[in-house]
Amino acid sequence: MRTSKPHPELAPKGYQGFLQVVRHLQGSGLDHGLLHLIEVRASQLNGCAFCMDMHATAALEAGESQRRLTLVAAWREVPLFTPRERAALAWTEALTELGRHGVDDALYAATRAHFSEQEVVDLTYAIALINAWNRLGVGLQPDLPPDKTEVPA
Repeated sequence: MRTSKPHPELAPKGYQGFLQVVRHLQGSGLDHGLLHLIEVRASQLNGCAFCMDMHATAALEAGESQRRLTLVAAWREVPLFTPRERAALAWTEALTELGRHGVDDALYAATRAHFSEQEVVDLTYAIALINAWNRLGVGLQPDLPPDKTEVPA
């Protein structure tokens, strides 16, 4: 960990603001399994080990399969993801790897084919939030929690 204390202790109001968005998303109607997938995928793209570990663990605990989590980085090449999940993952990648020219209208339309306007907004909030969490994780490098499945040596 790069800081002397965990970032929520050093900036509690900022942390609470993030949690307010989390609470909104939990009640948004978006499938929690879908949210786990986009959290894992964005975290992979951003190289945030803390977030990859946390969201993959949460996804497994919620019933996601190990196989799908292992292959989420290759979602285009495998038939394990629904069209709605594929749309969300494409939107996640586009917003996470946002270039100078933004996101084109065709991708927005493809996303809207699977999500209502409200759902696209909530999905975009979810992607923005995980990218913000990733920047905290990559920048501040919090310690990974202990693995509950590991047997001490």
